[in-house]
Amino acid sequence: MSSMDEDKELVERTIKGEKEAFEMIIQKYQHPLLNYIGRTVGERELALDFTQEVFIRTYSSLHSYKPQYKFSTWLFKIASNFIIDYWRKKKIDAFSLDQKDRDNDLPPLQVSDEEPSIVKKLEFSELKERIEQALEKIPAPLREVFVWRHINEFSYEEMAEIKGLPVGTIKNRVFQARELIRKHLEEKA
Repeated sequence: MSSMDEDKELVERTIKGEKEAFEMIIQKYQHPLLNYIGRTVGERELALDFTQEVFIRTYSSLHSYKPQYKFSTWLFKIASNFIIDYWRKKKIDAFSLDQKDRDNDLPPLQVSDEEPSIVKKLEFSELKERIEQALEKIPAPLREVFVWRHINEFSYEEMAEIKGLPVGTIKNRVFQARELIRKHLEEKA
């Protein structure tokens, strides 16, 4: 059974009143959702609260889920909308996504697939920490798509569906996020 079919079955069972089925949905998506929300809002306790709230909203909206779509896409759409509402309430500063500042065309950072040495692991850990710090400094809409693409490994198509935007726009935002992170990393180097 595919993951998509499994999700549809769990949703159907939940709607019929099987609490265990929704618990299985939570177990399956809790970590990716917490990861996304945590990296987007930047505060662990807030991310835990938000993740719980997203699951509550998901549960109460299950009757509106359309089985022809991927459940994970629908779930992350709920999470995205929840975070957008949070930003609106907090009155996060606006940022133009059309702003261009591309002085350098360096390729994104790449890590080899080989098992790294202790030194490499330490260097990688330090780089990861620097990327996390840089991630906190970029505008929230760009941080969101970066996390979806590079942490949650969503396809551009899935991201476009969640945000209701063209794939090209999503690709552009991911590129902008990578560029801003790269610039923050260069500043610290």
